[in-house]
Amino acid sequence: MPLLHTPSSCAAVKKEERAMNFKGVIFDLDGTLVNSLEDLADSMNSVLLKFKYPVHDLNTYKALIGNGIRNLVRDALPGSNRDEKTIAGCYNLMMKVYENNCVNKTKPYDGVMDLLSELKLRKMTLSVFSNKADEFTKKIVQALMPNYFDIISGLWTEKHKKPNPFGALQISEKLAIRPESMVYLGDTSVDMQTAKNAGMYGVGALWGFRTREELIAGGAKRIIDNPIDLLNFL
Repeated sequence: MPLLHTPSSCAAVKKEERAMNFKGVIFDLDGTLVNSLEDLADSMNSVLLKFKYPVHDLNTYKALIGNGIRNLVRDALPGSNRDEKTIAGCYNLMMKVYENNCVNKTKPYDGVMDLLSELKLRKMTLSVFSNKADEFTKKIVQALMPNYFDIISGLWTEKHKKPNPFGALQISEKLAIRPESMVYLGDTSVDMQTAKNAGMYGVGALWGFRTREELIAGGAKRIIDNPIDLLNFL
């Protein structure tokens, strides 16, 4: 499992992890727990087609996902059509379309369900914190991964969007677990910045939508290649 530390620092890192005594894990949703790329792309492309705008392929959408649906809508629109009225109209339509299509092709990544089952056996406290709208976050998690999470929280207001740590810290407070005793697992630099801002241990997921380089730049303390690798230091 790849680390972000030189050999001389590995012992110190392991000592730090033992001292932290992790008690809970907060998961990002898209690109971490589930692969939602196709449902998001299909829904957004249907909106673009309605207004006769160019559509995008899956690789393009990989770079657009992670900062909330409103930002996805804005960034998917042609540069000359990003005025507030157009963004608002397309966003409202996207919310309606995606509501009916958010679990069509979306599914947990390989190894995620095994990881969640093992973590529950170990009595770890599990939560979800996403930049996806709260209603969709809850709908997807409850449909695909019911009965695993103590708290499921999506985006309620733009001012609390990650990397603002408000939501992560709110979860920490509700669970009565100190931030430094929590792991935050995500696939983007935004997730790693959120973990840092909240005082949590940021772990980067390489199976998601972003690169190792982005995760390192975002401040990941550790990077894992597969979901089950998280068990190696919990």
